[in-house]
Amino acid sequence: MGKISKKRKVVNKKVDANKMYALDEAMALVKDVNTTKFDASVDIHIRLGVDPRKADQALRGTVTLPHGTGKTKRVLVFCTPDKEQEALDAGADHVGLDELVTKIQGGWLDFDVAVAMPPAMAKVGRVARILGPRGLMPNPKTGTVTMDLATAVKDVKGGKVAFRVDKYGIIHSSIGRVSFEPSKLVDNASELVATLNKMKPSSAKGTYMKSVTVASTMSPGIKVDTKSIR
Repeated sequence: MGKISKKRKVVNKKVDANKMYALDEAMALVKDVNTTKFDASVDIHIRLGVDPRKADQALRGTVTLPHGTGKTKRVLVFCTPDKEQEALDAGADHVGLDELVTKIQGGWLDFDVAVAMPPAMAKVGRVARILGPRGLMPNPKTGTVTMDLATAVKDVKGGKVAFRVDKYGIIHSSIGRVSFEPSKLVDNASELVATLNKMKPSSAKGTYMKSVTVASTMSPGIKVDTKSIR
């Protein structure tokens, strides 16, 4: 434990907990303070001035990050046999319907995103209790319930991420890896913020972008000055 805490102490000295960093400074710093041996995820946490209990303020949607997340997502597609080849050709990792539902009922969850064609949703409903809490349930709002399976699969593989506001009004999203150039992390973060700004509910009062923090898997949070995000 001694080694980790020493490393952590050094890192904590580098991050000023009271300072608001410009976005580009924050992205350079998050790389600098990463203490993991692996290529850690860089995550952004955006606190919005919304009340998630109100339907029009419970924001959810998708954003295509210009540089992807650095992680190839495993995509499962619930579809009828005639659409299986189309999904596979687009890069799906698992296709099918009844047998996939049965596997999931048995505890198998070896995928990151699920896509479904609308006629398959009745059967997918049988595993909603398993998929829902894990954020894996296909949803028309995030483009994962569609007849255009090929586009949905390609979008997910190409860096499209889904987000939703939690009960505290915070959006959490991965925006890349510590191996990314800081400029790519800045681009990805800016794209997400721009998407959220477009989605601002007319009923939300007061400051909309309340706070933005970035961190890698093991680093302390770095506060970002919201005015520095273009």
